[in-house]
Amino acid sequence: MAVDPEHPDSRTLREAADAISRGAVVALPTDTLYGLAVDPRSPAAVERLYAVKGRAFNQPVPLLAADQAQVTSQAGDLTALGHRLANRFWPGPLTLVVAAHAGLCARVHAGTGRVAVRVPAHPLARDLARAAGHPITATSANVSGMVPAVTAAEVVAALGDRVDLVLDGGRTPGGLPSTIVDVTGTTPVLVRAGVVPWARVLEFA
Repeated sequence: MAVDPEHPDSRTLREAADAISRGAVVALPTDTLYGLAVDPRSPAAVERLYAVKGRAFNQPVPLLAADQAQVTSQAGDLTALGHRLANRFWPGPLTLVVAAHAGLCARVHAGTGRVAVRVPAHPLARDLARAAGHPITATSANVSGMVPAVTAAEVVAALGDRVDLVLDGGRTPGGLPSTIVDVTGTTPVLVRAGVVPWARVLEFA
């Protein structure tokens, strides 16, 4: 389904959000790569997401949220450190590991009690989380271990009809994924290097 990535229409967003509420797997563009969105509160939807990707269950799934308020109310608590980094880098490709909200499916955080979440610098991704009324998963739209998709066509080629709906918002930037930083303590811990340089993170920690 073609969609304007900067100004997605409300009907398309509602259709995609309704599909997610029914347990569907929806592919969408983000500010880095194409991702796969399901309801992270639904064990059945999350199990299906792992099956679609062929992902090992010991690998947690990151989330996208509409804004910082949605993160703190439905994804996890932000520490003082987390708030500082969120205020500086969100919306953007910095993912923060926080203490997971009790409403999330345990499979999302692989039973660790911690979940990775960010507010993306992509209007469509934020708007879909807002339309859904909760954060959505954002694992890359590819079979685990394969090259991540940067276009809707690559999503279809890789996953075919295993994905229920593909929102085609054009080509994504590709390149490095988001930087992941654990902010559950008082000092930041680099989990995965990515778009945002570690030295830049430390400037605001």
